[in-house]
Amino acid sequence: MNIAIVGTGYVGLVSGACFSEVGIDVTCVDIDNDKINRLKKGEIPIYEPGLDDLVTRNVEAGRLHFTTDLASCLDNVEVVFCAVGTPPDEDGSADLKYVVEVARTFGRNINSYAILVTKSTVPVGTSKIIKKVIQEELDKRGVSVPFEVASNPEFLKEGAAIKDFMSPDRVVIGIESEKARKVMERLYRPFLLNNFRVIFMDIPSAEMTKYAANSMLATRISFMNDIANLCELVGADVNMVRKGIGTDARIGNKFLYAGCGYGGSCFPKDVKALMNTGRQHGYTMKVIEAVEEVNKAQKSIVYKKIKRALEDLNNKKIAIWGLSFKPETDDMREAPAIEVIDKLIADGANVVVYDPVAMEECRRRIGDKVTYAKDMYEAIIDADALALLTEWKQFRVPSWKIMARAMNRKLVIDGRNIYDPSELREEGFEYHCIGK
Repeated sequence: MNIAIVGTGYVGLVSGACFSEVGIDVTCVDIDNDKINRLKKGEIPIYEPGLDDLVTRNVEAGRLHFTTDLASCLDNVEVVFCAVGTPPDEDGSADLKYVVEVARTFGRNINSYAILVTKSTVPVGTSKIIKKVIQEELDKRGVSVPFEVASNPEFLKEGAAIKDFMSPDRVVIGIESEKARKVMERLYRPFLLNNFRVIFMDIPSAEMTKYAANSMLATRISFMNDIANLCELVGADVNMVRKGIGTDARIGNKFLYAGCGYGGSCFPKDVKALMNTGRQHGYTMKVIEAVEEVNKAQKSIVYKKIKRALEDLNNKKIAIWGLSFKPETDDMREAPAIEVIDKLIADGANVVVYDPVAMEECRRRIGDKVTYAKDMYEAIIDADALALLTEWKQFRVPSWKIMARAMNRKLVIDGRNIYDPSELREEGFEYHCIGK
């Protein structure tokens, strides 16, 4: 079976590599000529554990190909996945210009039955727009070529994307015909053989499922951060509260960790888009709007704790461990680190940063506004405070004795609640976390 995937970001490249791993012939398409040339040389433009080996193996096996020209491969594929970006507009709505352009290219060049499957996260109703655009292009050509659209939202976690694709909780597919269902069943048969759940539904429901899932997870995070902030005021321990409610089978223990806010490519964008969809239909998503407000405030909580402890930040040296929005990725989109760094610099602080993977991404985003340390311990030399913002494994058991000698003031602000307060206090550190 031959397929094409348009877009070589986290979703497109991981999907292409994983589909090729189970024997499907995949052509990955991107308009970025430099990125395609790098991929052809075996250079992976994103950090995702295991992805480089997966891509190399399937390129060498002749099952994974890269091109900048979607039109050149449309005669040979049955399914085209659209995995391009849908960044938020100023009003929070998803920008569909790249999705529409894929639909136009599809309509201009198909000559036999094919399905355009949306893997990008798009608002409910996007499939109608895509169908209209494709039909317009066919009408311009004066041809009648059968086609269908479908929705197959992704549920990949950055840092564990390959495992999520190869062993999914579920695969959600929105279709409009039995013919499309059979094609998609054939495509996902390798996963069906392992008894993974493939859930077929109508397209609007599939489109909504993606937004609902991410917004529910974001809601749990903001809810726990709200509870954590109250815990600090009343003298409770949010970790004890988390354990207490997480053992309730109706609630479960996932996504109940308090911290300095969520970021990344999905939750912030999808929450805003769902709020905007509600507004477009005259409905206010009150819970989701509260989720957004709590998260926006939570991203500043580490900065506020540093400010409260040091008072005057001018010329103070602040070390930051962790820049990516979560471990096992270099993605800094909407990361709390950006907010904290901006506020510290605005107050005159000297900021030194270290992250195992995201240093180059930080340079690309904020340039020389901060100092880049070679390792975690260099970052804290003569520091007046250390802020931990990403819970990378290598940060979990540092040498407090080395740190006590290296730091100017033994002050630790733990934005992810990974340290034992009693251990730090025994070593003479002033320790602040979230929700205690």
